[in-house]
Amino acid sequence: MNIHLNSLLSQLTKPHHTISRTRILHALVVANSLSSDPFYATKILRLYAVNNDLVSARNLFDRTPQRSVFLWNSIIRAYAQARRFPDAFALFKRLLISETPPDNYTFACVARASADSFDIKALRIVHGKVVSFGLSLDFVCSSALVSSYSKLGLVDEASFVFRGIEEPDLVLFNAMISGYGSCGDWVKGIELFNTMQHTGFRPDGYTMVGLIIGLIDHSSTNAGETIHGFCVKCGLDLNDHVGSVLVSMYSKCKNIESAFKVFDSLVQPDLVSWSAIITGLSLAGDYVKALLFFSEFLIDGRKRADYVLIASALSASAQLAIVGPGCEIHGYAIRHECSTEVAVSSALIDMYAKCGFLEMGVKVFDKMPHRNIVSYNILISSLGLYGRAQEAFRLFDEILQEGLKPDETTFAGLLCACCHSGHVSEGREYFRLMTEDFEIGAKTEHYIHMVKLLGMNGKLEEAYNLVKSINQEPVNSGIWGALLSCCASCKNYELIDVITKHLDENQQEHRSYDVVLSNLFAGDERWDHVKQLRVDNGGTKGKIPAISWITNTNH
Repeated sequence: MNIHLNSLLSQLTKPHHTISRTRILHALVVANSLSSDPFYATKILRLYAVNNDLVSARNLFDRTPQRSVFLWNSIIRAYAQARRFPDAFALFKRLLISETPPDNYTFACVARASADSFDIKALRIVHGKVVSFGLSLDFVCSSALVSSYSKLGLVDEASFVFRGIEEPDLVLFNAMISGYGSCGDWVKGIELFNTMQHTGFRPDGYTMVGLIIGLIDHSSTNAGETIHGFCVKCGLDLNDHVGSVLVSMYSKCKNIESAFKVFDSLVQPDLVSWSAIITGLSLAGDYVKALLFFSEFLIDGRKRADYVLIASALSASAQLAIVGPGCEIHGYAIRHECSTEVAVSSALIDMYAKCGFLEMGVKVFDKMPHRNIVSYNILISSLGLYGRAQEAFRLFDEILQEGLKPDETTFAGLLCACCHSGHVSEGREYFRLMTEDFEIGAKTEHYIHMVKLLGMNGKLEEAYNLVKSINQEPVNSGIWGALLSCCASCKNYELIDVITKHLDENQQEHRSYDVVLSNLFAGDERWDHVKQLRVDNGGTKGKIPAISWITNTNH
């Protein structure tokens, strides 16, 4: 009997079993009258959770009369990892009123679940419970709170928790450095990194990853190269995770040459590295090479593309406006059962729309089991560019019915739809809804669409008054350029001098409107101005020639 139990215990200590093996082990536990023992119940429950069988896990939990904190933690974690946050929070509330007190791992799990569900209120409640249970100085709870606050962009709250620990350990330092990194505040991250070293802690791979993730644009390239050099000096560049974020960092900073060097040094690049290099090539405008790299990844065959990598490849195809590669990637996504992932479906809609196959994009949208505001925004913008304003309006109504919150991109798409279709009254109403009802400040893109909508439909004075009402100085030259285009279209010469004065504040932007200005001056028979414009620019310069891309379908 003891040998049998020892063998059973040995099997239960393994981190993973198939669902059929888990059920056999469960049957053995029941047969040996151990099912009411919370130790064995916890082991079996975790195996059910690993196999995503939450029904069996919950049944086991409900039938266990004596529940330890480990059993409670296991079922809460199972629901949280399955992203069934309401169930996880409901069980946490039950635990608080039960005879079993929660421990530091309970609070850490629920804090992470609050961050994953973007529930700031729940996270603050958890923080309050941590304090009331006397665990505010516990490293496990503090690390989870710092990470969770940072993930929600509440870096000040994260810093407050961190400063409350008199002698933080390496894990806590890493959590706070990652917090600064995830919020893009790499300067404070480096300052804390230096403090950590002076305290006597030696940085590890997690430290360096936390530092590097905050370096996201060209202005931080020098800092990135310095940190990279430190990684090489300490031998941390051989860490796969560090190598992946270095590739991502150099790609975001548009330093593709350095990204390639790091990528080539990786023995087995992971999905993050592949996604980073493909996205980096796309950001650098080398979309063809991005697709070639994706093909190389598929030919390599050692890893299966995830939804992030597929979405990156689809974005490259969309920018090229070539539907062939996009269709092939769509087929790959279908074969690997990830075509209905929100990120993949959204990228497919964008790709088909930009390639001239809007109806295919609409079909993808209609088949999506779950949609977020990004999915709606992409289709609304696409419909707007195609002049199908009424369908875009209906989608906006659907957003409100689904309880989603429209953002600035939503209204940019709607105003674009109005602009392309000449719906002046609807455009005014959406602009009012955005600024008054949803309290979203109008950006340059919104003003450009509104100015074009009004100016191109005979409301030039109203368009000019809208520009004058903008409470920012100087007004973006793109807005003045939109008004100038309206003047050219309406052959209205009264506002030329006013617009020219504002465009003169930015000579580079001024030159991009020289052809339009020259034509307007000529139409108003102001030949001296035409001549002066040409002299200022070193001679007549026409529009930049367009480029056509022709693909051979036989290759």
